[in-house]
Amino acid sequence: MTTTDDNGNGTTTGEQSVPRVAIVTGGSGGIGGAVAQALAADGMPVVVHYSGSAERAERVVASIREAGGTAVALSGDVADETAMTALFDTAEERFGGVDVVVNTAGIMLLAPLAEMALDAFDRMHRVNVRGTFVVSQLAARRLRTGGALVNFSTSVTRLQQPAYAAYAATKGAVEAMTLILARELRGRDVTVNAVAPGPTATPLFLDGKSPELIERIAGASPLERLGTPEDIAAAVAFLARPGGRWINGQVLFANGGIA
Repeated sequence: MTTTDDNGNGTTTGEQSVPRVAIVTGGSGGIGGAVAQALAADGMPVVVHYSGSAERAERVVASIREAGGTAVALSGDVADETAMTALFDTAEERFGGVDVVVNTAGIMLLAPLAEMALDAFDRMHRVNVRGTFVVSQLAARRLRTGGALVNFSTSVTRLQQPAYAAYAATKGAVEAMTLILARELRGRDVTVNAVAPGPTATPLFLDGKSPELIERIAGASPLERLGTPEDIAAAVAFLARPGGRWINGQVLFANGGIA
């Protein structure tokens, strides 16, 4: 008989426990790293994917291992189906399967729509839309029963802030494919959701902003602060646990009430 504990780790009566396994794309980033650490804290071996900084990814892996968890860093272009297939293959070979996939990988390039360079728009579309599609397709084919796919949108889709049109358009596409995929996986016992963060205090977000601007942005939330990567990771971890399994085909706005 197979059961799960409070953190969602599979256990088999009379046999060795079989942990759930997670892949986090963009796992070297501020939010991605926090997500990887949160899932590892729930007992999951985690594949920390990166495409840029191997050093940052290895720091995330080291922090997980220091806390007693299991993790490995693997690189690859999320928009390249061959690279991502190899990443899923490696996860299955090392850990026995894949149960949770979290797509935090993405880029944000800002300009008013009339001034946005088309090559910049194409770059965002390739990573944010095609990348999410490629990884979601593999997750749909390969997640084990009881699995969870969590994609990443943004609260900007509701805030309608100037200069964010191209970025928000890519995330609107992510929301559409997420909600439809949840219905397409009927009968698979796999949940598909998106998390839409609001302003979050990552190095990327804070870079180039004055203290006055940061204070103004933080004050827009009824909670009067910026989100933290750990806030967003907690939302993802909830969706990956048994307690979140009745949440399916939804966009969860993790933004402190800013929108």
